[in-house]
Amino acid sequence: MSEIVCSPPAVTTEVRQRLRVQLAAEHSLTVAEADRIITDTISFLTVCAADPHQRFRPSRQVDLGWHQFILNTQDYATFCDRAAGRFIHHVPDEFVAPVRRATAEVLGPTVEAIKAAGLPFHPELWLTGEGRCSQCHAGCTTCGQGGEDPS
Repeated sequence: MSEIVCSPPAVTTEVRQRLRVQLAAEHSLTVAEADRIITDTISFLTVCAADPHQRFRPSRQVDLGWHQFILNTQDYATFCDRAAGRFIHHVPDEFVAPVRRATAEVLGPTVEAIKAAGLPFHPELWLTGEGRCSQCHAGCTTCGQGGEDPS
């Protein structure tokens, strides 16, 4: 993978505050937890913008932040234009039979790209229960995020 050199496009304090409050209220999070999610969502989207040919994946928590950002369509479109010069679409992979894969394997390229770019990163947001990825909608894993036993 080539090295990604980027800096996160500015998200205004007003937009960041709105996203924090919305995310905290919607998911029963503290404002501090919501802030970390928004921070890593912006880092995730920044590496997506910098390398559009790489298939980066968000963690479950970062995906919550991405969804919240998308709901604020004007702010999200402005961010995408500044960061990528194009709209960054959220298109989950078509479902395929799930295969259990370790979180590090599935999310590793994304985490490494964020770190290599020197972007803000909170490791606890990229780890999910028992070391499994939570992106069931992406068809890459069985994670048991709904509480069921995935085996």
